Amino acid sequence: MTANEICSQCQKPANLCVCAALTPLDNRVFVLILRHPQEQDRELGTAHLTTLQLKNALMKTGLSWRNLAKILGRPADPKRWGVLYLGTAKTAVPLPPQPLTILNRKGGVAANQDALLKGLEGIILLDGNWQQAKALWWRNAWLLKCPRLILQPPKPSLYGPLRKEPRRESVSTIEAAAYTLAALEKDETLADKILPPFRLLLEKARGWTGQAKKI
Repeated sequence: MTANEICSQCQKPANLCVCAALTPLDNRVFVLILRHPQEQDRELGTAHLTTLQLKNALMKTGLSWRNLAKILGRPADPKRWGVLYLGTAKTAVPLPPQPLTILNRKGGVAANQDALLKGLEGIILLDGNWQQAKALWWRNAWLLKCPRLILQPPKPSLYGPLRKEPRRESVSTIEAAAYTLAALEKDETLADKILPPFRLLLEKARGWTGQAKKI
């Protein structure tokens, strides 16, 4: 495979292939990724990598779907699927000191957090830039039936200077999945098990960038 070819598995350019770091994990909470069709970040995007690294994951590309069951191809109750929310919590008090918080319909912190989080059988991530993710949110009214999750990442995104994020708390799709699953499945080691392909991708990207500057 030449440097300009695309890997058939990880779908990265040959010089950024991360297949050597893929170790699919048997996650309990299902991960559904809705990717905007104009998201073209082939080099540093992580949506496809997430589905390769997690056995119970699915990615769909498009703008709108009739409902959650239509996407999954099986019955599904959206009330048991949390969607990573794009907005902020409308509350005068700080969010609880925990990675995940479920909001109520008014945008405040919902009661019975532990019970609600424990009852989730899947999570939904919107993949694309800020404007694309907002378009997905507004074009799929059924998402309003899903509990809204606010993720407070334990650390800044590993992207570092390779990508400018719109918010300080913004992270990649694979990081969002890793931190969310770690919280929901009560396994602090889970994030470190999910992220190796992403770390390898960034290592190779930094090396490629450094070589390009020398030429």
